[in-house]
Amino acid sequence: MVGMKVFVLGGTGAIGRPAVDSLVAAGHDVEALARSDESAAKLRSAGAEPVSVSIFDRAGLTDAFSGHDAVVNLTTAQPSTFTFIFLRAWRNTERIRTEGSAAVVDAALAAGVPVVIQESVVMVCRDNGDQWVDETTPVDHYPMAVGNHAAEASANRFTDAGGNGIVARFGFFYGTGAQHADDFLTMARRGIVPVIGRPDSYLSSIHVDDGGRAVAALLDVPAGTYNVVDDEPLTKRAYADALAAAAGRRAWLRGPGRAAGLLGHRTNSLGRSLRTSNAKLRHVTGWVPKYPSAREGWAAMAANP
Repeated sequence: MVGMKVFVLGGTGAIGRPAVDSLVAAGHDVEALARSDESAAKLRSAGAEPVSVSIFDRAGLTDAFSGHDAVVNLTTAQPSTFTFIFLRAWRNTERIRTEGSAAVVDAALAAGVPVVIQESVVMVCRDNGDQWVDETTPVDHYPMAVGNHAAEASANRFTDAGGNGIVARFGFFYGTGAQHADDFLTMARRGIVPVIGRPDSYLSSIHVDDGGRAVAALLDVPAGTYNVVDDEPLTKRAYADALAAAAGRRAWLRGPGRAAGLLGHRTNSLGRSLRTSNAKLRHVTGWVPKYPSAREGWAAMAANP
């Protein structure tokens, strides 16, 4: 659907930036939350109109959402690569995904917005070994997934109230602008590549540019959950090989591997095996990833930082 008025929260984040670009390129009128002058300048340069409002301010959000056809919530406060194993590092993200997503849905309902898209992750699904994961695969509950489950519940509540709530479950995203991806590439250029969990277990990923295009494609779909991942999930071993190849270095250190299990729930999100399918998203929207797997995506990122 062309010519919608869309409000984006998290529009300057790793997925948010390409999402805004894709929405503007598709002919939509985009407004986006800006928490600083720098963010506002970035949004204007992308063709979006910045709006200053807090994600926790229901009244302010209701005013900001008035007259919009869709609200896209991509807000997060993701911990850094080197602190993600600490629960305290997830507090801001958890608050954004629990209190923030609830406020967004309340405001969207009050403003009469028809569509809400809520970001989530495929890592909420249970370890499924080498079997394919789809949107019906049972989910798992662990401390670092509390916020994701709350955010999905908010989107489902929006649907229950008569709206069109869409949950976008992203794979492990990477690409220019994603800080952890920059960190991984830097380490790989020094011969160090991460392998979290069993080397033969699967990791489902998505390049941020493909994730941004998927957001635009999801504006006009039935309510429900959609996996946003590339075509070919790689084993952790193959993923490490793809990263090393992109960096142009032979890896002399791979880890922590199976030892990651010693950290218990702190590595649940990346240690499990998730061979996730994007079939539903492709069928409903016609979306196709530019980068079929992390092999092509990491190579592109390394070539065009």
